[in-house]
Amino acid sequence: MPDKAIFLDRDDTIIEDPGYINSAEQVKLVPAAAQALVELRKLGFKLIVVSNQSGIARGIIQEQAIGQIHDRLKQLLAEHNAYLDRIYFCPFHPDGAVQKFRKDSDWRKPKPGMLLAASKEMKISLADSWMIGNGYADIAAGKAAGCRTVLIKSNIKPPEKKPGDPDPNFEVINMREAVNVVKREITRKPAPPQMQTIQQPEIPQSPSPVPAPALQEQITIDEAQQEPDNEIQIEPSPPAEPPVASNRTEQLLEDIKLLLKSHQRNEQFSEFSAMKLLAGVLQVLSLFCIVVAVWYKLSPTGKDDAVFSAIGFAVVFQLITLTLYIMHRDK
Repeated sequence: MPDKAIFLDRDDTIIEDPGYINSAEQVKLVPAAAQALVELRKLGFKLIVVSNQSGIARGIIQEQAIGQIHDRLKQLLAEHNAYLDRIYFCPFHPDGAVQKFRKDSDWRKPKPGMLLAASKEMKISLADSWMIGNGYADIAAGKAAGCRTVLIKSNIKPPEKKPGDPDPNFEVINMREAVNVVKREITRKPAPPQMQTIQQPEIPQSPSPVPAPALQEQITIDEAQQEPDNEIQIEPSPPAEPPVASNRTEQLLEDIKLLLKSHQRNEQFSEFSAMKLLAGVLQVLSLFCIVVAVWYKLSPTGKDDAVFSAIGFAVVFQLITLTLYIMHRDK
């Protein structure tokens, strides 16, 4: 019989994401994530991470660093008796700076390639599985693979929904609530089948002191008395969910902490660009030419031609730098 699995995004779902994590020392678990994994495993699920890691293609993360990062993740989880069955990641990006990884891939979410590969390699029933993540790319990948989906919608860092993004099956504010949703859904019993109507057997005509109309009325009364027994269905109510008011307050404090850690994340970790790198180099050369011009000017044997040449190079480098920055911003 195929296994069932919980597919999990990595960044801001299991570990905190201050930007492109490129060393094992940056790995920190999201609060309550390890305990959530423990509870999900108790429910009989395999636990599989599926993560886009375009930082490798962009040249921000070294390829060998990914293994060290994931080893650290496994170590931190093991300290809480939580374990992952497998980790899949996609290093490709069509606009990557590293030629080896500059391409589109079926593994890159929102495409379902990683989930399909796990299903084939680990004999996973996708219809009985779930995809949990903090972005609509996770939801799209889960839907495309045939899984049920849970979107972790943080109050501080809400995911951006673009036109065409599918809606998740459920929305929660943290992993703790995601576990509650999965528990509730797998323990919910299907509605019992309708009771079959019991037909009264035909009563043969026989001499009786009761006239036929009276006999018909008696049968109708008996059937009316039996109908409540056929219609009343006592269905066990699903287990009550734990109150989430206190969880929301606690999660709000956690989100504030994450916000402080990830302040100005977009500015600090903008997409890698060779154009931007070249502009930075030229800016340094421009400053160097200005320093040389000042040195020639102050030197007793300095010549005005050398001073003007150095200033000229500085101006040219500065103009090229500004042009590259403007082109990068417009791009």
